Amino acid sequence: MPDAVLTPDTGAAPVVLDAQNVVVRYPGNPPVVAVNDVSMQVHAGETVALVGESGSGKSSLARAAVGIEKLAGGSARFLGAEVTPLRVRRRPRPLTGIQMVFQDPSTSLNPRRRVGDQIADGIATAKTRGAEGSRVEEWLEKVGLPASAVTKFPHQFSGGQKQRIAIARALAARPQLLVADEPISALDASTQTSVAALMRDLVKEAGAGMLFISHDLAVVRRIADRTFVMFSGRVLESGPTEALWTDPQHPYTRALLAAIPEPDGAGRIPAAPDAAERAIWADVPAVVR
Repeated sequence: MPDAVLTPDTGAAPVVLDAQNVVVRYPGNPPVVAVNDVSMQVHAGETVALVGESGSGKSSLARAAVGIEKLAGGSARFLGAEVTPLRVRRRPRPLTGIQMVFQDPSTSLNPRRRVGDQIADGIATAKTRGAEGSRVEEWLEKVGLPASAVTKFPHQFSGGQKQRIAIARALAARPQLLVADEPISALDASTQTSVAALMRDLVKEAGAGMLFISHDLAVVRRIADRTFVMFSGRVLESGPTEALWTDPQHPYTRALLAAIPEPDGAGRIPAAPDAAERAIWADVPAVVR
């Protein structure tokens, strides 16, 4: 039995991502188990968040689910078909329906190519799957950038603007699944929520699903329909986001939420859990709602 299996009541919405009993290991002596028997689903039209401390396995799970990391166990299926490993050669055409937005747009955008050409690549990808064509300027407008950006290069934009360009390029491919791995952590606080909400709204408008990874719990609460809480490679609690926030059941979830500073002007830093508390978290049964 996996640590957390969630089958929410989402009506007739199709499952775009179905990851079952996923295991990810990295070489070592002994090998490092980054993800340990985790199952999850993402439905069309919903945003599912992965939260947890650094090293909890969030990114490894997401990367394995889309074929970037090799599965040591379990399976990942996209719209019912197996997700094959990403290699040097071009992906099978149906799997281009999975698109990713990475943490640092400076490393994911090609510095030598104009912004318009890079977004046009996404449009071309959509057309190869038979999706409706579109214009580069439309996507720039959707992410709040001027049409004049088409002729510019990435270095001519701020970090927040570059992330908007990366989002536009991914969405121009008309994905059925968008995987966003810490997409707002490099942005300033004033734009984090707006960029995350923009992604949520555009994905929902397109009828796609989004797997959203973030350390920013306040943003997750605002945009995610469901949330999975990871610790040490396992999902310890999962369920509807608002229910999880208002009534956390697992001691790790309670500790995670208690670490959010309160804007009371007192400047108090929340107390960190001690070693004894951390030692028991993985032994407490997972909570699935």
